[in-house]
Amino acid sequence: MRDDPYMQISLTRASQQDGTYPRPQLVRSHWVDVTDRWEFAFDDEDRGLEAGWHLGATALAQEIQLPFPPESRASGIGDPGFHHVAWYRRVISQAELDATGRSDERGLVVLRFGAVDYSAQVWADGRLLGRHEGGQTPFAFELPADLAARPEVAIVVRVQDDPADVAQPRGKQDWLEDPHVIWYHRTTGIWQPVWLEAVAPDRLERLTWRTDVPGATVDLTVRFARRPVDTMQLQVELTYDGAPLASASVPAADLEQTVTLHLARQRNGQSYEGLLWSPDHPRLIDAVVRLVDGAGRVLDEVGSYLGLRSIATSGRSLLLNDRPVVLRSVLEQGYWPESHLAAPSAEALRAEVELIRALGFNSVRLHEKAEDPRLLYWTDRLGVLVWSEIASAFEFAPRAVERTVREWMDIIARDASHPSIVTWVPVNESWGVQHVAHDPSQRHYVQALYHLTKALDPTRLTVSNDGWEHADTDLLTIHDYADSGAVLADRYAADALDTIADEIGPAGRRLTLLPTNTRTLPILVTEFGGISFAPGAPADSWGYSVADSEEDFERRLDDVIGAVRDAGGLAGFCYTQLTDTEQETNGLTDEHRRPKIPIERIRAIVTGSTGCG
Repeated sequence: MRDDPYMQISLTRASQQDGTYPRPQLVRSHWVDVTDRWEFAFDDEDRGLEAGWHLGATALAQEIQLPFPPESRASGIGDPGFHHVAWYRRVISQAELDATGRSDERGLVVLRFGAVDYSAQVWADGRLLGRHEGGQTPFAFELPADLAARPEVAIVVRVQDDPADVAQPRGKQDWLEDPHVIWYHRTTGIWQPVWLEAVAPDRLERLTWRTDVPGATVDLTVRFARRPVDTMQLQVELTYDGAPLASASVPAADLEQTVTLHLARQRNGQSYEGLLWSPDHPRLIDAVVRLVDGAGRVLDEVGSYLGLRSIATSGRSLLLNDRPVVLRSVLEQGYWPESHLAAPSAEALRAEVELIRALGFNSVRLHEKAEDPRLLYWTDRLGVLVWSEIASAFEFAPRAVERTVREWMDIIARDASHPSIVTWVPVNESWGVQHVAHDPSQRHYVQALYHLTKALDPTRLTVSNDGWEHADTDLLTIHDYADSGAVLADRYAADALDTIADEIGPAGRRLTLLPTNTRTLPILVTEFGGISFAPGAPADSWGYSVADSEEDFERRLDDVIGAVRDAGGLAGFCYTQLTDTEQETNGLTDEHRRPKIPIERIRAIVTGSTGCG
């Protein structure tokens, strides 16, 4: 949120934006942020439709500060109880509609939502614009032209979010009223930005970037809002650090099409690495994409960016840009005490990525949550490798399968162009498939999610079921909360890894379910540690082990991280976790992101260095 909601962005340097635009890889020059104070009401008896609230003339009883869920303090509501239905209302002014940049060429105004948990209906002056289901994915509706021409328009949103619906992808949101064990307060309703922008009927609807490092090419797949006419052209310009890199102009021939750009600069094999993206050198290529009519008039123009990088495996090694890389990763819950799953501000998302880097990590596992794209902008720009997950449903049923598959496909479509994302994780610790080791239908589902993910994006690695009970997978990942470095060092010694896939894992679960080539896959310990240190915390606070002083906390960290870090055959690790979260007090920092011991000491332990460099 900003004091001035009317935004302008340079399209030619999308890689250098300030991190507030909600879709950082499809940027339009003008937009109006309406993520501010809206009217609000719970509707526990579900009578709002009968009472005509959707018509927009009725003011709602409370006010809520968006994008914060009503369960959170930051929203101004602060009611964490069970509420199945909630309503929002806001009047959009003529000045706001005009500030979208609309003109004769861009006469349509689109209302966009970053995410609403869980299902939403949206009206404008009583006219239903549409419905959306899926609490982690974006959606948008056009305002009818006659409504957008009015002096003001009342937007009304009705949200349904059943706390007891375990077929709903919900991740760490508790189904009990009070948080317990590893589950937290719920996040209901609007929890990511809401904004307006003007567009043309013929416009760019989605961009997907794919890069070929050895082939020195970039593929851009464009989806248009409607099929272009024969005379239209698609124009693409790539620049790096302001200098021209490649361009193309091709007929806009279909509803979705791909254009290939050749990077002449990459032909020099002795200098091609100077353009590659990595955590050490997060180089981003800027792009401007236009749709032009037969007379040369620009119908739509957007800014974007991409990173030139590859990810692959070779035996037990991970390869980034064809060079071995060892992941030093941390588990990120993406939860704040005052705002829950919604970040307290756009600046907090940048600070989160800066904190991860400052602690010595080169990677982050985004856990049980499809994160705000603005955080992914900072992992792209600042250089942090990302493991991307979906929030799990808790039961195995046709409805849960349908919802999860649809939402997972939308998440991949939204995020597939971020160079920082190197791994997709559709299932975590058999959540929602608790009997996958014995139930063939659950196993087929896990296999299907793996193969669906590879079909949608074959350029990245996919972990079928992080932690244990792997079906088809690109990596063998293990969760191990042993509190002894000696035990961890023994389990993950190089000579022990040859047979580990055949064993029952540390959590008492099989590591693999299929007779596959897991013996030769890279092996990573993707959850471990979880040491609690929180003097004065409530009695229900917990971790997987407990430290009784700063010195004891540092010693325990050094013991378990050092053992996994120095295990010769592992391709990486992921420490649990970045921050304290509700009753889970096993963070490297407290819930307010304050490190529990000096940050230089944590960094030295994570990296294995003797100093803070």
